[in-house]
Amino acid sequence: MTWAAVFFGAAVLVAFTPGANNLLGMHNGMTQGAWKGLAGLLGRLAAFSVLIAAVAAGLGQLLAASELALTVIKWAGVAYLVWIGGRLLWSTFGAGRTVPAQAPRGTESVPALRIARKEFVVAITNPKAILIFTAFVPQFIDAAHGSFPSQIAILGAVYLLAEFVAGATYVGAGALVKSLRLSRRVTRNVDRGTGVVLLGMAGALATSGS
Repeated sequence: MTWAAVFFGAAVLVAFTPGANNLLGMHNGMTQGAWKGLAGLLGRLAAFSVLIAAVAAGLGQLLAASELALTVIKWAGVAYLVWIGGRLLWSTFGAGRTVPAQAPRGTESVPALRIARKEFVVAITNPKAILIFTAFVPQFIDAAHGSFPSQIAILGAVYLLAEFVAGATYVGAGALVKSLRLSRRVTRNVDRGTGVVLLGMAGALATSGS
């Protein structure tokens, strides 16, 4: 359908925008490899599926209209990003005290379920993700294409496809970097950079008006 194809093009542009989940996806690809990075992506898609279902059921508009609910979600997202970024930074400084800088890379393996859970929480506590499904997606609703819930379900599925394409690209880029077998010093600096960016995103979210 031309209607869905137009939406897919717009959704891809939104999905490729750098954000906390895409950054985590790239980091997971770099540290854990492509398969575990994709497991994390499934956690993100699960969170978005919950939001899509809420919008289709009419709960999304109520949530978007509730200043208290958005505030609670916003600060939960800020707290979680601070926790992830701070923990990542702390781990790199701890490693620097005990491991020679030029030692071969030996990243600790993280269970796929934990990676998926982390991406799920980041996605579900992101107010901007809620706005995607309560403000961006409904712009493409057309009465000629059926009921509101059915169109939300269709457009939601299309957006999940766009998010998968974008997320898999970020994970793949991270996995490509992993294949280069960078030194421990370089990977530690990358981890520190990731932690700093996550903390910066937490700060931007905390000072936003949403």
